[in-house]
Amino acid sequence: MKSAVCIAVRTKSTRLPKKALLKIKGKTVIEHLIDRLKVAKLPNMIILCTSTSPEDDVLIEIANKNGINYFRGSEDDKLERFLGAADKYNLDFIVCVDGDDLFCDPEYIDKIIETFVRTQADYITCRELPLGVSANGIKVEALRKVCGIKDETDTEVYGGYFTETGLFKVEFLKVDDDALRHPEIRMTLDYKEDYEFFKKIFEELYRPGHVFSLKEIMTLLMEKKDILLINKEVQQKYLERIKKQTKIKIKK
Repeated sequence: MKSAVCIAVRTKSTRLPKKALLKIKGKTVIEHLIDRLKVAKLPNMIILCTSTSPEDDVLIEIANKNGINYFRGSEDDKLERFLGAADKYNLDFIVCVDGDDLFCDPEYIDKIIETFVRTQADYITCRELPLGVSANGIKVEALRKVCGIKDETDTEVYGGYFTETGLFKVEFLKVDDDALRHPEIRMTLDYKEDYEFFKKIFEELYRPGHVFSLKEIMTLLMEKKDILLINKEVQQKYLERIKKQTKIKIKK
């Protein structure tokens, strides 16, 4: 079984322009994410999945600099981009991570792969962790099926194709540690306030060469709850946007 972590990232963004290239502690946001994903033990590789737009050439340079693979495909159709990467690298299973999710947890990436090996589920995710911490595991066969039946080219939000259609075997991971079970907290980079939120956490926890853990992040947030106020005002705006993008269109 061959698996990979696929990072969906572009420089195009209307809410926070070129957010993947914003710097924290002297490194771009996307490089911090790559460092975190490298901690995962089970994936065979990491693939940066971006568009064919010349604007995204800089992301390919970053992939090469950091020793990871890359794939270039559709700008808006994230699922087609993932499928193209899976076919290029002959993958059986992919773990999909958004470039916005700086604190995606490598331990749960390994748990997703372990769950796939045990259950052969088509789609594996976790709804009990903070938003932006978990990833989505997809069997490539199931991904190919969705790409064949969907009638939508904008797949920024795609989970419903797997969880709401009744066509696939789905597994939801449980979180045993109460300290980590905080689905009400959002840790995604979408707005300027989110950037300030991430910068504050890095100021508190970052040390060169050390990837701080989810447990360290959650301990900090529980001890210094004022950090959660930094991006609180944009939470509703985020939820409204996601609700508009959550649509399933199946070919007739």
